Amino acid sequence: MGVKSLILAAGYATRLWPLTLNTPKPLLDVKGKPIIEYTTEKLEKIGGIDTIYVVTNTKFVKNFDKWASAYNTGKQVCVIDDEIKSVDERRGSIGDILFSIENKNINDDLLIIAGDNLFNSPLDDFIKFCVSHKPSVTLGLFNVGDFQLAKQYGIAAVDKNKKVISFVEKPKDPPSTLAAMCLYFIPAAKLELIKAYRDEGRPLDLAGNFIEWLSKKENVYGYTFEGMWLDIGDKNSLKHAREGYKKENA
Repeated sequence: MGVKSLILAAGYATRLWPLTLNTPKPLLDVKGKPIIEYTTEKLEKIGGIDTIYVVTNTKFVKNFDKWASAYNTGKQVCVIDDEIKSVDERRGSIGDILFSIENKNINDDLLIIAGDNLFNSPLDDFIKFCVSHKPSVTLGLFNVGDFQLAKQYGIAAVDKNKKVISFVEKPKDPPSTLAAMCLYFIPAAKLELIKAYRDEGRPLDLAGNFIEWLSKKENVYGYTFEGMWLDIGDKNSLKHAREGYKKENA
């Protein structure tokens, strides 16, 4: 059994309009290449990953098909159309994860990452940490270092063993400054829990809501990345990426 990777790229990035009216955010250029390639280049270095899935919406599926056909990689790249045709119909991140699992019958360990993530640390140590903590779920964390800033993210508190002891989306009173990066390792044995979460009628828009729910039922671990992390959500963060992103350790 191998490892599959799923890149979440089904958003419409309305805060970046008009830049993203005809181009999906992960395909916007940052220092000479699309944002998504900073992620795929990290994934290429992980030997256990045999397939990279990219889930997007119907509007942008042709953009990603064109990118994938031109992208030179030793991994299999598969673009998934989540069959959503407008902003108002969006499935949400958990909805797209479930759609991808069911559409492609994924039953391997699954590494999930947001298509607009930019960070300059390799994934090797994260994967080793994840594998060493199987069958538990692991999420990637980054210390934003400021409690006011932490109010904008899903925030985790961890114990000395890196076990998540609390998780909350956009807290008014953050328990820490460890922000979730929308980077998750879900072992094959735990994939059914995403379906259980859905079947309880839980919200599917934010993956952090699933982590909050899961951490109250099961052991969940957090791995803290060093270096730089940028969550590209608006024009200011995109400008910051284009001006200040450094990839020495990518």
